[in-house]
Amino acid sequence: MDEKLHLKLLELLEGKKLSISGLSRELKTIGIEEHRLVLTGYLRALRDLDILEETEVPPSKIYALPEKATEPLSEKRKEPRPPELSDPEEIYSILRSQLLKINLDFRIPVGVYVVSRLFERPCFRRELKLLGITQKHLEQYLEKPSIVCEAQEAHLKKARADITKIEIPSDDPAYEMRENKDEVIRLANEVLAGLIKQRLDLDGLVAKSKQTTLLP
Repeated sequence: MDEKLHLKLLELLEGKKLSISGLSRELKTIGIEEHRLVLTGYLRALRDLDILEETEVPPSKIYALPEKATEPLSEKRKEPRPPELSDPEEIYSILRSQLLKINLDFRIPVGVYVVSRLFERPCFRRELKLLGITQKHLEQYLEKPSIVCEAQEAHLKKARADITKIEIPSDDPAYEMRENKDEVIRLANEVLAGLIKQRLDLDGLVAKSKQTTLLP
């Protein structure tokens, strides 16, 4: 069945009941001309699939959307929304499980980079704690020259206001990248790929045996 014609028929029948002749006229007004026998075949196929209801009103047959199909077609054609996390902290738990797979020295910059990229703002200390970064580890890391620096307080007021799913203390510092290093970006990509794999069912798409040598 031609998808465009299928969708046009459903659109024309939103809130209406039309005969084959009525549908033919409506289609012509939008530049679609179909032989009556072809149109009849489409409508019967949609009826047999329970997508349309057919009513005998001699000498015509009247077609309409089923009463149960109350959701507008415009809503049905929207992309489905991804399922929401049942626990707002679950995203951090998933990221933490991925960060634990990389070298300890890279966990802070990779964690800051990933959170900043995902949420488009600096990464708060509270979030690093949720990622498994201890206060001691953070203090030791910041004592040495690093590519992570503390964000200026003037930039954090709006960021704090935008966060509604977890509690950020009013005096909580935040961190951002001073510069991006290739190794940090590579590891961050691995963490993000792990996040996607953990959230989506990729069975039947992922190779069962890992390729160890890249093909030329």
